[in-house]
Amino acid sequence: MSTTMFRPVESRVRFAHQPGFWVIAAAFLITMAFSTVPTPLYAIYQRRDGFPTYLITVIFAAYAVGVMVSLYLAGHVSDWLGRRRVALLAVLAEAVSAAIFLIWPDVPGLLLARFISGVGVGVLTATATAHLSELRKIARPDEDPSRSALISSMVNLGGLAFGPLVGGVLAQYVASPLERPYEIFLVLLLLSAVGIALVPETVERLEERPAYRPQRVALPSAAKPLFFASAIGAFAAFSIFGLFTSLAPTFLAGVLRQPSRILAGVVTFAVFIAGAGSQVVFVRMERRNQLRLGLTFMSVGLVGIATGGLIPNLALFVIGGVIAGAGVGLVFRGAVATAAALADAGSRGEVLAALFLIAYAGLALPVLAIGLGIALLPAATALLIFSVLIFILVNAAVPRMLKH
Repeated sequence: MSTTMFRPVESRVRFAHQPGFWVIAAAFLITMAFSTVPTPLYAIYQRRDGFPTYLITVIFAAYAVGVMVSLYLAGHVSDWLGRRRVALLAVLAEAVSAAIFLIWPDVPGLLLARFISGVGVGVLTATATAHLSELRKIARPDEDPSRSALISSMVNLGGLAFGPLVGGVLAQYVASPLERPYEIFLVLLLLSAVGIALVPETVERLEERPAYRPQRVALPSAAKPLFFASAIGAFAAFSIFGLFTSLAPTFLAGVLRQPSRILAGVVTFAVFIAGAGSQVVFVRMERRNQLRLGLTFMSVGLVGIATGGLIPNLALFVIGGVIAGAGVGLVFRGAVATAAALADAGSRGEVLAALFLIAYAGLALPVLAIGLGIALLPAATALLIFSVLIFILVNAAVPRMLKH
């Protein structure tokens, strides 16, 4: 029996459900932006401390591991603890991460800060996605639920896009590039926490809570093949994002001879914003056609990324990344919508947490592999191998999604 109920009214809150929706969306966007703001700063840390490129992937992987750990252990607990409480704790974890970046900027501190940031993002991603859906359903019961899913996905990708842009601009133009971004986001995160505390709850917490257990996929056996096809598609999609969030500045500065900090931020921004923009441009397209188009974009983009690295050619690398990013947006949105449709209200947070768990494995594992590859092979060759493997994965997953 489901233990989750929508609660359309609640006392002692100041926001109605409609403004509450936008408060959660803003907090979600700020959190995701904070998670990617270090992207153009890694090169500064590396130059300051002299550590090898592979350590950048380890620092980045600490974030992804934090995401996966929290999704496995706590991504689903908002189904019975309540969306608002869990979202508040997640944003406060991000504030702690920002403080650690400021007070302990050495490699151990970076690893800890990134891990804590990942923990907060993992908890918030599934929680905020479910919370936004429920707030919108209460505020606008006659609206197509896909609109809420679109906004949630755009906020997710839009936040990931703006983080590197902000980090790159500040790294280029301010005197303290390793302090100012974290100071700004610490303030924004604390303001977000205040806003979340005033948002309506949408889950009725029962007096008798279910026994705690780690994450699982609570789906009928017949639905699991479709879920795992969606999850593999999300894994492949996030692998591309992982590449541009962690190692794009390294490829730009090394293989492509473009060391500009702001360029590193702009390129990553362009890839992510293409993912958000494609969802808007093709919002009226039927989901199956979105998936087909997303598969085409990702495949063509991966060819461009690999070729741009081999020639090498900056324009081809960037254009390939933008095309692939547009495909990622469509494939990822299709994966989220498919997984959400497989779950009832009582397990939606849990199912989404499982999907994001696998997606964030795609953010970490291929990036670690390519980082190791750079240590053993020419960077362009490692990039080619990465592109081929992700090409195979996405071309295996999306057709399976289309069969159902």
